[in-house]
Order: sequence, then C-alpha cells, then structure tokens
Amino acid sequence: MQARQALADIQHLLTHVLQAPSRWQALAPFADTDGELAAQVLDEAAKFVDSAIAPLQRTGDEEGCRFDAGKVHTPAGFRDAYQAFWQAGWPSLSCAPEDGGQGLPAVLECVLFEWLAGANHGWTMAPGLLHGAYECIKHHASDELKAQYLEKVATGEWLATMCLTEAHAGSDLGLVRTRGVPQPDGSARVNGSKIFISGGEHDLTDNIVHLVLARLPDAPAGPKGLSLFLVPKVLPDGSRNAVVCERIEEKMGLHGSPTCVMRFDDATGWLVGEPNKGLNAMFVMMNAARLHVGLQGIGLLEAAWQKASAYAAERRQMRAPGAKDTSLIHDHPAIRRILHTQRAWIDGGRVLAYHTALQLDVAKHSTDAGERAAAQRWCALVTPVLKAALTDQGFHGASACLQVFGGHGYVREWGIEQIVRDARVAMIYEGTNEIQAIDLLVRKVLADGGQGLATLLTTLPGTAPSPAASARRHALVEITQTLAIAAQSDAELPYWVADDYLRAVALVLLDWAWQRIAAASNTPRWQEPANAFAQWVLPEFEMRAAIIRQRITQAFESLPRKAATA
Repeated sequence: MQARQALADIQHLLTHVLQAPSRWQALAPFADTDGELAAQVLDEAAKFVDSAIAPLQRTGDEEGCRFDAGKVHTPAGFRDAYQAFWQAGWPSLSCAPEDGGQGLPAVLECVLFEWLAGANHGWTMAPGLLHGAYECIKHHASDELKAQYLEKVATGEWLATMCLTEAHAGSDLGLVRTRGVPQPDGSARVNGSKIFISGGEHDLTDNIVHLVLARLPDAPAGPKGLSLFLVPKVLPDGSRNAVVCERIEEKMGLHGSPTCVMRFDDATGWLVGEPNKGLNAMFVMMNAARLHVGLQGIGLLEAAWQKASAYAAERRQMRAPGAKDTSLIHDHPAIRRILHTQRAWIDGGRVLAYHTALQLDVAKHSTDAGERAAAQRWCALVTPVLKAALTDQGFHGASACLQVFGGHGYVREWGIEQIVRDARVAMIYEGTNEIQAIDLLVRKVLADGGQGLATLLTTLPGTAPSPAASARRHALVEITQTLAIAAQSDAELPYWVADDYLRAVALVLLDWAWQRIAAASNTPRWQEPANAFAQWVLPEFEMRAAIIRQRITQAFESLPRKAATA
C-alpha cells in the first residue's frame, strides 16, 4: 500500500466529513493541535511508511522469522526499520507528554497504524500492542512499575506482549493455569506456558515487557480468579529473566511476525492492578487492540484495492459492453462493481473508525459528564462491530480484489495473494469475530434490553436520516426489543443470531457514515462508491433482519412444546 496515495482521501474525511480538528480542539489537551499541524504529522507519517516500512513487505514474507535455540531473528531490515520508527517518535503520538509522548489526538495514531498494517502487516504486529500496554500500565500499575516501564513502553523503546492464551484453554480464559506466587520482596514467581504470543521473542528491541494473566495461589476458579503480572524479558539489574521461547509457529501468513510459544519458569514478575482483577486491567489493553485490529482490516483492504485498481487500469481483456476493441478490464461492469464495492467499505469504515478514535478522546478528556457517557457508550457498542465487520471485509474484500487479477492474482508476483493470507488472521485474534458478535449482542445490547443501542441510534450526529435509513434504524430497534423478550424463554437464541445481528448493526452504522460523506462530498470520486454501497452492500440489511426474525419466530413457536416438556 502507498500511504501517500490514501492521504488526500483521509484528510477529506477528517476535515470535511468529521470536522475532526474542531472536535479535538474542544478538548483541553489538544487545544493547540490545529488541522495544519495534524496534516503535517500525517504527511510525514505517510513518507515514513512508504519509504521505510512498505519496501520490507515482500522480503519479510519470503524470508520470515528464524528460530535458533530460544532466540528469534526477524527478517533483514526489520530491526533497523523499528529502531528508526521509535526514535522518530511514531509509537508515542497519542501518549501523554509527561510519559514521553507527544500528546496528539488518538485519531492520528489510528491513521498511522492503518497505514502501517496495509504497508506491512507482519512488521506492524511488533508495535501493534504498544498503546494498549501503555494504557494498561498507566492506569493499573504501581508507581514503582510505572517509573521503571511506562516511558519505555510509551516511546516504543521496549516492545510489549499480551500473554493470555494457553494450549488447553483457547479463548476460554477462565481455564488459565499459569500461576503467580507472591514473594517477600513484593515480586512474584510466574510459572506456566502461553501460546500464540505475537512478538514473544525477537531482536527488534533490547527488552520485551510481557503482560501475563495468571492465578495467585488462593485465587477462585474461573475468570474472576485471574491476576495480571508484568514480566520483563530483562530484569532491572540487567540479567535475563526466566522467560523462554520454545518455538515459533509456522503460519498461513504474517511470516514477518514471530508467533511464539512462551514458557515462564519461576520468572520474576510484579502484580499489575488488584489481585484477582487481572481481566479488568487487561481489557484496557484488549479494547485498544480491537480498534487497531479493525483498522488493520481497513488498511489491508486499501492495500488490496490499490493493487487491483492499478491493475484494472492497465490490463486489457476482451471487450466491454458496447466497445469495439479490446477493453481495459476496469471498463467491464463486473470489475467496476468489485472495485467500487470495496471502496465503499474502506471509506465508510474509515468514518466509523476515526469517529470512534475521536470518541475515545472525548471519553477521556471532556469536562461534560453527558458527553463522556455518550462517548463511552459509542466505544463500548461500536468497538466489537468495527473489529468483526472490518476484518471480515478486509479478508473477503481482499479476496475479491484478487479476482480482478484473474490467474495472475494467484501467483506471488503481484503481491495480492500475500494480503489475502495476512488478512485472514485478523478475523481470529483479539477475540474471534464470533466472540465479538456475542459480546455485542449478549453482554452489551441485551444487558439493558437494547436501551443503550436505541439511544445511540437516535442520537447519531449529522443531518436527519432519509426515510429509508430511519426505517432501518427503527427495524433494528424493534428486532432488538423482540430478541430481548424471546431470549428470556430461549437462552440459546441470541447466540444463534449474534453474527447476523452484528452485521446488521454494521450496515446501519455504515449507512450513517455514508450519509455523512455524501453531505460533505459531491465529486465522482465519492459518488461511485456511494452508489455501490446503496446497490450492492446495504440490501444485505434486509437479509440479516429476515434471518433474525425467522429465528425469533421459531423460538416463539417452540414455547408451547418447551412448556409441555417442562
């Protein structure tokens, strides 16, 4: 992906569609960050991504990471690129100045990491968890731990991991067996094994800060018995901690990123946050990661679209309808449909993701309690939607872009197949998309009978919705209320339809995003994807609504039989 190619579009969305500069300047920490400064930051970020990170995309995939007796060697050029990255201050864009950061709005960091993922997803896995680790340490660690680790993580001088998954447990964190035993000096001895740890061992930085979920000796069973420990690769005295990388996984994609099996053998660590409240601290990190994973979906789809669009503009094949000679494949309606549809997802997805980043800052810094509550509601409800819907489209849309190449897309020469391989994992990690859908519907929407979602839909900013858009919003609220009633008698019902429900929410929100784009844009650049959204994307809402309604009807029809059986 060429970041500079996307820069003008993103500037338009930030400045004219979302009015982002005036919105962040209303918050005290960003009062002096005007649109001109933000534009300069993004311009320099695009130059860095295009010159230092994108050229390593293919070579990193082909060379991959090498495991040697517990050590991991990343592909040639990766370490130098990372050292240049953190020394230039890019990881610390949105970290607080008192922690060594630059104190800029979160949305600028989001744009940067979207570009990084599209340019070189494997390399970007290394710094991808930094901001979440920073927030976790800042809000939950002791003053002593913050003094030792916060600035190193904020600046990116040291990288961080999130050690959750164990071989027997998968996504069920309540089954975690790793143990942390307190010591008289205030530290803990951590023992256990973790799998699928991105960047668990590498040569990019001199130290790695592992944030590890484990159990204290007297902890209750299940997720309520988990505590969080900070376990560094290198201890404060300079000695190597008892943290061992046993192997790295051979993967479908992301060959430039080491996915490690990690073993902690009486490793020295320190408790982060309160005992048995580890998930509370870890969720700060996980939610930040989920927004970034949604941005990965956008970045990868943009990268695929750029390649497919360029190819379609130069390759000739057959005659388009009405043509007298061999046509560019871009002139064929089937190809234009593919390209305009993916463009619709990219543009609309960016509006949703960037609005979410703005809301994160409102939730932190607004002096208005009502504004903070509304921003927190948006982030809680929309983050799982972004993670699931945008990574799903990142993969399937990249596959559609591969189709533009015909047989050439299936060979390595053009690079599109790597994007498809790399994109697939984003639907799995940081909570599978199915888990995101369950989190949205069961834990967040139905928990208050759908009132929070209804409030969000009725307070979406911008001009009044069209009659059709208003009808879809009302339909979603009605479906939600009916689901809440039916679920009282059929506990399985929400789990059957959670994926359909999340997709329906995503389409309603994308409809709002495209309404915002249309109000601020009147050129063919924006009109073609707007038409594609209306014709090829939005009709899916009716299908999803019909699936959910059918399942609700089945649940109600089964009630007499269930009552008789009982």
